Amino acid sequence: MTPQVAVLAGGVGAAKFLRGLIMVVPQAQVTAIVNVGDDTVLHSLMVSPDIDTITYTLAESVNPVTGWGLIGETWQAIEQVRHYAQSNGISQTDELGNDAAGWFALGDRDLGTHLYRTSRRTAGATLTQVTAEICRTWGLELNLLPVTNDALRTEVRTVDGRELSFQEYFVREHHDVAVSQIRFAGAEIAVPGPEVLDSIEQADVVCIAPSNPVVSIDPVLAVPGVRAAVTAARERTIAISPIVGGAALKGPADRLLRELGHEVSVVGIARYYVEFASTLVIDTIDAHLAEQVEAIGMKCVVEPTVMTDREAAAKLAQRCIDASITR
Repeated sequence: MTPQVAVLAGGVGAAKFLRGLIMVVPQAQVTAIVNVGDDTVLHSLMVSPDIDTITYTLAESVNPVTGWGLIGETWQAIEQVRHYAQSNGISQTDELGNDAAGWFALGDRDLGTHLYRTSRRTAGATLTQVTAEICRTWGLELNLLPVTNDALRTEVRTVDGRELSFQEYFVREHHDVAVSQIRFAGAEIAVPGPEVLDSIEQADVVCIAPSNPVVSIDPVLAVPGVRAAVTAARERTIAISPIVGGAALKGPADRLLRELGHEVSVVGIARYYVEFASTLVIDTIDAHLAEQVEAIGMKCVVEPTVMTDREAAAKLAQRCIDASITR
């Protein structure tokens, strides 16, 4: 029997994992529950970076160099924005915090996605509905679900006292500032999107993708009802460590964990996830820490986790399914 698989997802790591997963499980059996804390409004357009990165990756159209955006992209529109800003002495952001100088690079084809999303949302469609329409257009059959249709925004407080949106922290500041606090504005009143809780409850396997725990997975779990649903599914929930050899492969996960007081190792990840996942997959480079992981109360699976290509991602996905189902 082909398992139903639900994946908590955000960012490039999740996109790569899902790309491998749909090689070993039919797309119709896969549900990705996606972080929307990174969502933002730029140039009056509604942008959903994690949803789009996953969509473009699974459609084999993502830029392979950056891991986000579209392959073969052009940048004429954003370059014109920057030209206007430079010609008129406009700084990074205007007095309302908007991207007046075009520091967030939106490609010309990518703009089409945001224009469509914004026009459909303005017409009354939910983010869930629009995401399904975009996925259908790209020929995707998996169920790609925003964790909520409500406004949920990751906000970053820096050590020097600044309050930044996630995109200001990640893109404008190149995630190169020390962080003292992360909060998820709107999470306490957000409602899980349609099918989100059911997909977790009905899944044979629940995977926590190798995403940034702090800013990709935590915003998903912050939506009321989601953490409880994953915790109830703990015995069939398996997490993949985003930390390999004491560091993140990409992005600021290691620095954020350290700055917020967590151990940056697979043992630290085990402590982070032990409440709602019964199994942790760690890379072979960390095999010597497997006993420490299991001492925390999780089964430990040692497997190559660096997804260098689709085949490596597929092997990792298959191992996760096998480990979860054979418990």
